[in-house]
Amino acid sequence: MMVSIEVVKKLDSLAAPLAVGIKTEKDSRQVQVLSNIPDSAFLAQLSSSLTAVGADCALGDSYLIPSPLDSRYPLIASGLTETGSDALRQAAGAAIRAGQKALSKYQEKDAVISPVVIALPHNHADQLQAILEGALLGAYQFTAYQQAKKAQLQKIIVLSAVENPEKIIAKAQLIAQAVYQVRDLVNTPARDLNPQDLADIAVAEAAKYGCQAKVFAGADLAKEQLAGIAAVGAGSATPPRLVRVEWAPAQANYSIALVGKGITFDSGGYSLKPPTSMVDMKTDMTGAATVLAATLSAARLNLPIRVTAWLCLAENMVSASSIRPDDVITYRNGKSVEINNTDAEGRLVLADGLLMACAEEPDEVIDIATLTGAAVVALGERLSGIMGTPEIRKAVRQAADTAGEAAWEMPLPAHLATGLRSRIADMKNSGKRPGGMLVAGLFLQNFVGNTPWAHIDIAGPAFNNESAYGYTPAGATGIMLRTLVQHLENKCQN
Repeated sequence: MMVSIEVVKKLDSLAAPLAVGIKTEKDSRQVQVLSNIPDSAFLAQLSSSLTAVGADCALGDSYLIPSPLDSRYPLIASGLTETGSDALRQAAGAAIRAGQKALSKYQEKDAVISPVVIALPHNHADQLQAILEGALLGAYQFTAYQQAKKAQLQKIIVLSAVENPEKIIAKAQLIAQAVYQVRDLVNTPARDLNPQDLADIAVAEAAKYGCQAKVFAGADLAKEQLAGIAAVGAGSATPPRLVRVEWAPAQANYSIALVGKGITFDSGGYSLKPPTSMVDMKTDMTGAATVLAATLSAARLNLPIRVTAWLCLAENMVSASSIRPDDVITYRNGKSVEINNTDAEGRLVLADGLLMACAEEPDEVIDIATLTGAAVVALGERLSGIMGTPEIRKAVRQAADTAGEAAWEMPLPAHLATGLRSRIADMKNSGKRPGGMLVAGLFLQNFVGNTPWAHIDIAGPAFNNESAYGYTPAGATGIMLRTLVQHLENKCQN
């Protein structure tokens, strides 16, 4: 359930759960309050109170004390060193997370702290949207499997002088709902979300928002020569699927295909993962969830662009029917691949999705996947890697910058492709360990032909195993959904 949100120009009372930004001066340790509250005397009082308790927090974190006006309510001080859109987004998210935590504590004292009031400094519509997005994303909770539900805020109020905020509110809610959808799907255990389940959800959601959907399963996979999806899913009790979801408005004059890795659970196959590495492998379908949500967002925003999502769905399990190391599969483009690592399965299913997508001759194709552990080694746990055709790679990175999602452009050095050479087939599915993220990109490059293309590896930031920060919760993050939607909007403007 999404918390409701309201934008007001004036507060009836400052005696409320109140979120402001703070910046602590390094030398004096004086706390500077950053807020759009017009009452300078009250802001000075807040500064004095926060300085007295030694309040200090970085961007993405918060500090909580009783309000100087009314101790029944919390004052939420959120780290804010500058007022760019992403800083405001992070500060708003951190503030709402703190408000969620305070809810139970303050309710024990018979105080109702909902709604939380956010009073962060801003002047422009894009800053307001960032605050609204951060607040909504920070309020997310996944409680489907918890008997004792966590206390939840019912409402967020944002103090703002920006005129006509209604469209900004609607856009922020739409984007947050799309991120929630990705997070919910990724957080759901594989027992309750197998390839058939995810395909059924995609079909139902497509119908809800005026998109067309088609599922390739069983004999369809053989007919279309979808060798990778069929091979990876062969060991599971739930057969694999390829799902096509299309938003095709009549006025569209540009087309983008989005291809997502949808491994609903990854045991590694016969190249079996260690037990500790198998934990959280329910998340290996994040790419598929993301391209589905991005396409549905294009429909909900009524973007004048054709968007086609390809969800490559399979469960990588071990059984008598599983694909083995040394097996060879042949794709619809005639390319044969020797399997030397069944745990490098994501690229095998993405190859099918890329071939099907490119056969329709889109103007560009983007794939997204939790593809390689090497991406985490290279870029850490909060940064996505973008590879592919230079102009598309750059455009996606620029969209990520606008959306406030950390991403970095990476090369595809041709010399690394030598590690994919096979003695008996056209290529192997896995190469040497050095540059593993780039080697995976080079593998995928064989399946896009001349179509302008970008490959996004989100293995690090797709799932947060550490503490929540900013608007990012522990667990599924929904990373790069906002980037893809921004990229689609940019193409409409261009």
